[in-house]
Amino acid sequence: MSSSPEFAAHCLELLSPLGPTTSRRMFGGHGFYVDGLFIGMAAAERLYLKVDDESRPRFEAAGCEPFDFDTKDGKRVVLGFWTAPDDALESPMLMLPWGRMAMQAALKALNAKKPAKKAAARKATARKTRLSPAPAPAARTKAAPAKKKPASKR
Repeated sequence: MSSSPEFAAHCLELLSPLGPTTSRRMFGGHGFYVDGLFIGMAAAERLYLKVDDESRPRFEAAGCEPFDFDTKDGKRVVLGFWTAPDDALESPMLMLPWGRMAMQAALKALNAKKPAKKAAARKATARKTRLSPAPAPAARTKAAPAKKKPASKR
């Protein structure tokens, strides 16, 4: 799955109109982020962009291919990333609509995870509340008598 630093730099340039773009090494390839949002990756000198059910048909119609690999036990795994169209690799402006679709797919995926995390946190809090012992009643103390104000002189 390796990808050269030169190809990663080219991909960063192609994705740069989308916003602040960065890359990180991952599994011999590179991951691409726009404003911290993971939208694509480079592997074997190919750029793969994030897709969802809405954008996948456009990638298919453009002749793109899914990112897939075989596991050690012979199973094929297909991830939600498809190659960018060949002509989009020519310039940042041609890549722009494909990058935007990848950003939308990544945002949808991120937002879909958030409610699940919140629900899990609520369940964990409820579980802890049920399992914790009830708090001990506060000890009652006798209130100190109020201080009397000295009488004013007339």
